[in-house]
Amino acid sequence: MGKLESIVKSEIVRLAKREIRRVAIPLRKDIRVLKNTVSQLRRAVLNLEQFVSFQKKEWEKSLPLKASPEEVETSRLSPRLIRSLRKRLGLSQRHFARLVGVTPLAVYQWESGVFKPKTEKKGMLVALRKLGRREVRKLLEERKTEEPKRKVPKAEVRIKKKAAKK
Repeated sequence: MGKLESIVKSEIVRLAKREIRRVAIPLRKDIRVLKNTVSQLRRAVLNLEQFVSFQKKEWEKSLPLKASPEEVETSRLSPRLIRSLRKRLGLSQRHFARLVGVTPLAVYQWESGVFKPKTEKKGMLVALRKLGRREVRKLLEERKTEEPKRKVPKAEVRIKKKAAKK
């Protein structure tokens, strides 16, 4: 009886191993494909992180308007002071906004007291206090050359052409 028992046991083990192999081989292929995909994604993420850090460094180089955190903390920027700074530099709200990196509406809201500038923009304003008209004009010219020209939609071009014909 012991021999029959061992034969049945070995047959069960053999069949179980065969069944496991039959199920495991396609899974191994799937696992290999998934591992390959994960490694490709890791490489892509690494490349993107390097690109972002490079872009960040380039962006920081182009922003000479920085002030120390202590200066930003101690500075007071009331709406009247923001307006007087802009007037002292001889800038319109649009040019001032381009220089600071916000919209003209944001400058208007700062000057009217609706909103206060965030810490980052406040630092730029504090740095602008230290500059004169010439330096500001130079910075503004650099910003204008860096900005790509916006494409004018065809409808606006047609309207301008019609206005020019009249």
